[in-house]
Amino acid sequence: MGNPTQYPHIVVHPPALDGSRRVTSGDATLGIATHLDDVVEILRLADLDRVEVEESDLIEWQGGGPDDWPGLSEHHDQHKA
Repeated sequence: MGNPTQYPHIVVHPPALDGSRRVTSGDATLGIATHLDDVVEILRLADLDRVEVEESDLIEWQGGGPDDWPGLSEHHDQHKA
C-alpha cells in the first residue's frame, strides 16, 4: 500500500558566483539553473513536471527563494520601501 505519487526531495542550492543554482535530488544533480524557468525544465526532464515549483513543499530553496537569481538583472528592486 505504497503512495503512488511520492516525490523525491528537491534542493535548489544557493547561487554560485555566476548566479547559477544547482538543482539536486538526493545525491544526484538534476541540472544547473540560471532562471526559474530552468528549474521548471529540469524538473520536467526528470518527470517531475507536476510539482508546483514556486509553492511546493517538496522543493527546498537554499540561499534565496524562487525570485532570487543574482546577476539576472543589474538592479534589485525587491527591498524598496
